[in-house]
Amino acid sequence: MITKKILYWYDNNKRSLPWRNKCSLKQKEYFTLVSEFMLQQTQVKTVIPYFNNFFKNIPNLNALARVGEAKLIKQWQGLGYYSRAKNLKKSAKMIIDNYSGRLPNNFEELKKLPGVGDYTASAILAIVFNQKIIPLDGNIERVLKRILNLKTEEEIKKENLHKQKKIFGKTSRSGDYAQALMEIGALLCKPKNPYCDKCPITKNCLSFKRKDFEIKKKDKKIIDKFYLATLYKNDDQLLLIKNEKFNFLKNLLIFPMKEITQSDSLLKSSNKLNVKMSNMNMNISIDFSYTKNKPKNGMWIEKKNFENYVIPTFTKKIFASIKHNL
Repeated sequence: MITKKILYWYDNNKRSLPWRNKCSLKQKEYFTLVSEFMLQQTQVKTVIPYFNNFFKNIPNLNALARVGEAKLIKQWQGLGYYSRAKNLKKSAKMIIDNYSGRLPNNFEELKKLPGVGDYTASAILAIVFNQKIIPLDGNIERVLKRILNLKTEEEIKKENLHKQKKIFGKTSRSGDYAQALMEIGALLCKPKNPYCDKCPITKNCLSFKRKDFEIKKKDKKIIDKFYLATLYKNDDQLLLIKNEKFNFLKNLLIFPMKEITQSDSLLKSSNKLNVKMSNMNMNISIDFSYTKNKPKNGMWIEKKNFENYVIPTFTKKIFASIKHNL
């Protein structure tokens, strides 16, 4: 049975990860909730130190529900996608208010939590509650595509992948099994140069038999955007504003910015920066100006202490690109 092969491999090769430590069910709920939010869009090796620090400073659901925004963002700083942190706090408050402080063990109820989609809900049900569910993250999708050698647009559609995952079978160790499949994808069935010689299921793998390991992905549409960021100076201070305008980095501190056209971008300052954010390719022109006026949503930051403030990495990248001109 494929399940036995995979679980045997997992028992002997799984990574030691802090959210997998033995603990009470209540603690496991918190560990899994936090780690799954952090692992959205971010690799395991990056998440580990952030998770450890987060747990040290915000040790349980009650602490998370009460934490101030500045402290929360400070713990998240460097992980990016700050909406995850805010949704995590909202979810904690909702769990306490609506579910007596315990994660719901129902798919539809879990999806009511801010920031919890199909995958995260499925992962929680499998890992925390041992429900017979295979969550489809990028790693498991890749294993599935390789086992069945799925190539066409129709074959790699999410709907078809959910149908085809039945090939993995079921086991009484559903939580371990879900994580085992993730581990095989992360450690062995890599996007390029997979370690087939170490894989426990090569005999079941069509891609291995055909020596065809290319992974087909749906094309992700990248959007080019153009912005003008203005650095307002007042002696040794720079003006930052709370972002209430753009959907990215909502309510976080950024330099005053506005969207411009590509043709306008060509006419603007020679100080330019390119930043990738999700599906956006952000082309940022940077201008300088002087003012003593501070808008209601603004604050002055001392240049020499800029790196010490709780500021998104995006804002720090803009500062780093021009600080030699200040």
